[in-house]
Amino acid sequence: MHWLNCGFGWMKEIAMIDNPEDEAFNDIERMSSVRQEIVRSLNRKRQIQRIEQDFADIDNANNRKRNFALEEVAVELETKFTMPFGRDTVQSFASFVRGMKR
Repeated sequence: MHWLNCGFGWMKEIAMIDNPEDEAFNDIERMSSVRQEIVRSLNRKRQIQRIEQDFADIDNANNRKRNFALEEVAVELETKFTMPFGRDTVQSFASFVRGMKR
């Protein structure tokens, strides 16, 4: 324990001076905390990437379904409406519908 003369008489030093072993241990604890935070941050980034990929997969699946349905509509237009509207008009409608694919 250290004693200091603070101008009002002698008093005990409030902060104890750490020995080099304690300082090294504290440094190791700080580095461990930093490493743990880095790992947590990387895990969050990976989780976000997985969620974004899941949404992209869902969008792709929805686009495939949409494109399939639009193709069905275009085929039905070409087969069932040629007589009432004429071939050129129906092909224009079918082309318009096919253009809505993603």
